[in-house]
Amino acid sequence: MSDTLFITGATSGFGEACARRFAEAGWKLVLTGRRAERLNALVEELSKQTEVHGLVVDVRDRKGMEDAIASLPPSFAKLRGLINNAGLAVGTDPAPKCSLDDWETMVDTNIKGLLTTTNLLLPRLIAHGRGAGIINLGSIAGNYPYPGSHVYGGSKAFVKQFSLNLRCDLQGTGVRVTNIEPGLCESEFSLVRFGGDQARYDATYAGAEPIQPQDIADTIFWVMNTPAHVNINRLELMPVSQTWAGFAIERGGK
Repeated sequence: MSDTLFITGATSGFGEACARRFAEAGWKLVLTGRRAERLNALVEELSKQTEVHGLVVDVRDRKGMEDAIASLPPSFAKLRGLINNAGLAVGTDPAPKCSLDDWETMVDTNIKGLLTTTNLLLPRLIAHGRGAGIINLGSIAGNYPYPGSHVYGGSKAFVKQFSLNLRCDLQGTGVRVTNIEPGLCESEFSLVRFGGDQARYDATYAGAEPIQPQDIADTIFWVMNTPAHVNINRLELMPVSQTWAGFAIERGGK
């Protein structure tokens, strides 16, 4: 029987790349996404390679997630892996100019959505035991502050600490927990953050040779397939072109 993997936010970016990578290796997949047309097309495509079950649901919808997971067919009920990929950043303005609605959207998706999915699937992962794994998509924004990161960076710092704490609670179950922390990556994520501004998106990545979703998918595939006695706690990745900035200093200010 093939291993089964549950991926949230599978209709673009890292989630879609992971779905393709694991499908190539014959893993059975449960894929979630808000956009039915995209999700259904991906499920139809990947079903030619492996067994795939799609769930059109928003991770922010607790009742919807509860119902969707409860309705999983028996052949998809036992999971070996969970990739908590669904997440977003909205806007890049400094905090005084931000919308409280945007802040709440990031908290509801990046924190509460991840918590809902994890809580609902933990019994299934624990039932699998040794070799099971939870992969959380964090960010270098959870490690290093920068202007305009405020709630997004705070939400990813939460994901990092939650991952470490969760691993403590899962000691003895055989379930592993990893926080993947990417730097500059080229994906639809940034287009959403820039409000659909294609020119700004293009300028962000021009000449930088950023990380691609396939790079993250390959990394996650490696993490999930390390020996069952090995846990990768945190893994931070940046393109070679990216490094840390110096401290900002205001001179002559108030």
